[in-house]
Formats: sequence, structure tokens, C-alpha cells
Amino acid sequence: MTHMIKKLARRHLTAAVRNGLHGLIREFQGMRMHRRGVREATRFHNKVDLKLHLGCGTNLKPGFINIDLNDKADLTLDLREPLPLPDNSCVLVYSEHFLEHIEYPGTALSLLRDCYRVMRPGGIFSGGVPDTEWPLLEYAGVRQQGYFKLAKQRWHPEWCVTEMEQINFHFRQGEEHRFAYDFKTLCRILGQAGFVDIRRRAFQPDLDSSKWKEGTLYVDAIKPS
Repeated sequence: MTHMIKKLARRHLTAAVRNGLHGLIREFQGMRMHRRGVREATRFHNKVDLKLHLGCGTNLKPGFINIDLNDKADLTLDLREPLPLPDNSCVLVYSEHFLEHIEYPGTALSLLRDCYRVMRPGGIFSGGVPDTEWPLLEYAGVRQQGYFKLAKQRWHPEWCVTEMEQINFHFRQGEEHRFAYDFKTLCRILGQAGFVDIRRRAFQPDLDSSKWKEGTLYVDAIKPS
């Protein structure tokens, strides 16, 4: 039956309509998972010093509440919605290669303000995003550090041949990326959310994923006491 429906859809619907329907179905599935995650989050309502891992994918970190819209996560939550956790209940919120997947500034700022809310004073937001300053400076000839060669080897598909094709893929990743960050822009939105003492940091092997060691902009930010 499913095969027949797909066949009829290909015959009678345009590609744009089919893509829109697929997107709508994914959103309904995500809504059901989010509602389940909200119910399950109640078990953490009397906990303190929680550590959150936002947008975990399949990379589950021990000692963290791993959050994403997939069945491997500890909490299946849509991070475009408010976090169903109490104020001042978290000591650390971590995110790696996730912020670039949500809309800027609206959704990103709402999420970071909610991270601020659930953190206790003195808590840390620690995050990493693709470093967009690196490819742009190399494209402009200002600094040569082998971005295009490395990206072609590790991250970019075969159709990325020219430097501009690689720049476009860096920004968009198909349709998955919504925004590209540099340090100044990441500082700005973290500051708007209320964080202070925002600093670039080095890769930390006990926290960060080895596959993102190169090409990632990592920062720490503090909720003031």
C-alpha cells in the first residue's frame, strides 16, 4: 500500500508538493516525539546540577541528558520549543554542531534564552559551530590554512569542485544549515541571551567529538552569579 501511494504521488504531484508533504509528515512525527519527551522530562523536575547535551544526534554523552528528536536520545524534544525543565536546574548546557541548524536570530535566540533560564548562576554554556571565518578568509586569500583541501577530503561531496561550490555547501549543507557563524556573531547572540565572559576555547577531547576537532569554533559562556 505504501509503495502504491508513493507511486501515485510521483505520478500526480509535483516534486515541490511531494517535498512539502514529506516535510509536514516529519513535523507531525516530531510533534508526537516532543510531546513524549515533555512527559518524560518530569522525572528531572526535582533534580539539580543537570548537564544537558542539545542536538545530540546519535552521540550520547555519559552523565548528560542527551536531547534530540530521535529515539536514541534520553529526551525526545523539539529544541525549537521551550525546554520543559525548571529554572536554575542545570550546571552545564552543551551543544556541538547544532545551532547552525536552527533559524537565526529568532529560534536561536529563544533557545539560548531558555538555556539561560534553566541554568543556575555561574553555570556554563559550552558550544561549537562550524567556523565560517576560516573558509571566507581563505577564499579571499587573506589566510591560507588548507580549508578547501581538508573540506574536500572530509566533509564535502564529490560535486563540490570549485571553491565557491564548497563555500555554498559549507553554508547550506543541502537544506540542513540555516545560519553560518563567526566568533563575533556567536558572541553577539549569546550576549543578547544574557551570558557574559564569552570566550573562544580550544578543542577538549574529554568533551568534544574528535570528528569536529578541525573546523569548529568552540566557545564557553557564563550565566552571571
